[in-house]
Amino acid sequence: MNRTEAKKRAEALVAQMTLEEAVSQLSYQAPAIERLGVPAYNWWNEALHGVARAGMATMFPQAVGMAAMFDPGLVKELGDIAATEGRAKYNAASAHGDRDIYKGLTFWSPNINIFRDPRWGRGQETFGEDPYLTAETGKAYVRGLQGDGETMKAAACAKHFAVHSGPEDLRHSFDAIASEKDMAETYLYAFEALVREAKVEAVMGAYNRTNGEPCCANADLMRRLRGEWGFEGHFVSDCWAIRDFHEGHHVTDNAVDSAAMALNAGCDLNCGCTYQSALAACMAGKVSEETIRQCAVRLMTTRYMLGILGEGSEYDRIPYSVIESPEHLAKAEEAARKACVLLKNDGMLPLDAKKLRIVGVIGPNADSVASLIGNYHGSSSRYITLQNGIQDALEGKARVLCAQGCHLWKDKTDNLSDDLDDRTAEALTVAENSDAVVLVVGLDETLEGEQGDTSNPYGSADKKDLLLPAPQRRLMERVLAVGKPTVICLTAGSAIDLGEAGEKANAILQCWYPGAHGGKAVADLLFGRVSPSGKLPVTFYYNSQLRDMPDFTDYSMKGRTYRYINGSPLYPFGYGLTYGDVFVAEAVSEKTGEGLSVRATLRNAGAVDTDEVLQLYCQNEDSAHAPDHPRLCAFKRVHVPAGQSVTVTLPVDERTLLVVDDAGKRVSEGRPVLYAGVGQPDRRTAELTGHPSIRIEL
Repeated sequence: MNRTEAKKRAEALVAQMTLEEAVSQLSYQAPAIERLGVPAYNWWNEALHGVARAGMATMFPQAVGMAAMFDPGLVKELGDIAATEGRAKYNAASAHGDRDIYKGLTFWSPNINIFRDPRWGRGQETFGEDPYLTAETGKAYVRGLQGDGETMKAAACAKHFAVHSGPEDLRHSFDAIASEKDMAETYLYAFEALVREAKVEAVMGAYNRTNGEPCCANADLMRRLRGEWGFEGHFVSDCWAIRDFHEGHHVTDNAVDSAAMALNAGCDLNCGCTYQSALAACMAGKVSEETIRQCAVRLMTTRYMLGILGEGSEYDRIPYSVIESPEHLAKAEEAARKACVLLKNDGMLPLDAKKLRIVGVIGPNADSVASLIGNYHGSSSRYITLQNGIQDALEGKARVLCAQGCHLWKDKTDNLSDDLDDRTAEALTVAENSDAVVLVVGLDETLEGEQGDTSNPYGSADKKDLLLPAPQRRLMERVLAVGKPTVICLTAGSAIDLGEAGEKANAILQCWYPGAHGGKAVADLLFGRVSPSGKLPVTFYYNSQLRDMPDFTDYSMKGRTYRYINGSPLYPFGYGLTYGDVFVAEAVSEKTGEGLSVRATLRNAGAVDTDEVLQLYCQNEDSAHAPDHPRLCAFKRVHVPAGQSVTVTLPVDERTLLVVDDAGKRVSEGRPVLYAGVGQPDRRTAELTGHPSIRIEL
C-alpha cells in the first residue's frame, strides 16, 4: 500500500479513536483497540546485523564490518535477509498471539552516526567515520530492509538523530555543540541521504542535546528533517530519552512538561514511559488533541504500509523455515570474508596446509563466541569460532594445538592460581611445538559497547585508549618471542594499536566481529581459499595520537578522522591488502549527458585472483572550506584475476565535488581534483601498498 492510501486509512482510523486510545498508540508497547480491530503492537525491534534479540537468526558481521566490505550491493542483500527473517518471525509469533517486544516489523536500524572518535564503544554499530561511505552503506541496508514493493517488507529506522557519538557516560545530560559546517558536512549528511534517497520510514532521536536542545525535541533538527528534507515517516525517541528532559538535561520540570515538549516538536513514538503523561499534558492545555492525533496518524500510516492492519500482504506467506537457511548463512559467510581487512603480510599468508604439520591457535578470543557477535546481536543455532574454523580447515591435514593464553582482561584466568598470567606456559608450549601460530586477540561487547550493556573495567563502554588489555599485550610479546611465523587475528569493532606486537608479527588480519560463522570465513582467508579484500572504514591511529586529538567531548571535526587528521596514521581509512597486487594503471574523467564519471583500469600484477576496491577521492584545491585532506566521493568493488587488467566506469555525483562553507551551505569553490587508487591518496597508503593514487584533472 502506498503512503497516500495508507495515510487516508490511518486518518479514518484515528478519527474513530477516543483521545485516550490515540494516546495509547504513542507508546512502543501499543495496546490493542479491539472495538476497532487494531491488534496490539510492540514497535521495538532490532536488526543491526541480522534480526537481534529475537531468538535464532542469521547473524552477519557487525555493522562496522559490513561497512568494511565497501559493497552496497551485498549490504542490500543482507538487509533483505534480515527483513525476510523478521517477517517469518512476525508471522509465526502473531499466529500464536505473541506480540511482545522484538516480535514486530519496525527495526531500529541502521545506526548511521559518525564514528568520529576511536574511543567510542558504540562505534562498532556504525558504518565508520566517513559520511559518504556511511550514506551509501546505510541507503543500501534501508532499501534491503524495506523492499521495493508498495507494501514495505519491514520498516527501517535511521538513528541516532543527531550529532551523537559519545561519551557514553554523559549521553543523558550532554550537549553536543557542532558548527553549521560540521553539521552539514559530517553529522547530518547520511541522515539526509537516507531520508531523501532511501525513503527511510523512521528516524530515532538521540539521548543528548545538540546545540542546546534535546534531540528528541530539537526545533532545528525537526525543521531540517520534516521541512527541508520532506520526511514523511514517523519519529521515535531513543529509549527513555524523553525522561532525560527533566532528569538529565533539566530543560523541563516534570514528565508532563517533557511529554508536551516532545509531542509539540513532532516526536510521534515514545520508547519509554513518559507519554503516560501525554493525556495530562493535553488536559493542562500544554499540547493539543490535534497534535496527538497527528502523531497517531503517522504511526498508523506505517502499520498500514507494512500490511499489518487490514488485508495483509504477500509477505504473510513467508515460512519460518527461511530462518538460518543455507542461502542466508552462505551470504553471511560471504560478508564476513569480504569484511576482514588484511593489515600486514610479509608473505606468511596464505598458509599452505600441505606444508604444515602443527598449527598453534592461541589467545582469549580464539574459541570465544562473544568475539564473533559484537552487540545488538541475535542468536545462532551454531557458532564457528576462529579455533573451530581452523580445526575444520585442517582436519585430516595437520594437527591443531590450542591454548587460551590469558583472560580477556584479568591478570589470571583462575582466581585460585598463585601466579599472574597462569596460562602463559601452556601458550608458549603450543607455540614452541607449532610450525605456524595464529594468535587471536582483541575485544568483545564486555569491553566496548553501549552504556549499561558492558562490564568493562574502564567505564561506561567506551575505551580509555587504543591498546589491548595488559594481559593480552604480555601474551603477544611472549608468544612472538618464541620466533615462530605468527599471524595476529584481531577481533574488535574499533581501532586498535598493537604496538611492538604489530611490528613483530608476520601478518595481521582485522576480523571485526565477523558473525556466527565467522571462524569459517576467517579460515577461508588464512588458508587462501579466498583473498582478503576488506578496507578500513575507520582510521587506525597510533595510541600516542590520542594526545593530539580534541577532547572526547569536543564535537569539532578538526583533528578527527582521515579528512582532518593531524599527522600520519598507523593504518589509513580505505586501506587493506590482498593476496594479489592490484593497482590503478590508468584513470581518466569523462563528461557525458549522464554526468561525470571516471574510467579506470585496475591491473593485478600478482599471482592470486582477488577482489579490490576502486576508490575515488576529491580535493578542492585553493578552497578555504575544503577538508584538510581529500575525501571519498565514489567507490566500486571489482574482481581482478591474477595477471589481468579490468577497466570499469565509475559515476561521480557532482554534488560530492562541492564544499561546505561556514554557514553549512554547499558551494562550488576552488578547483576540484580527483584521485583514483585502491586507497587514499596519502603518503602512508602509498608506503603500505606500494602504489600511489593517480591524479585526475577535471
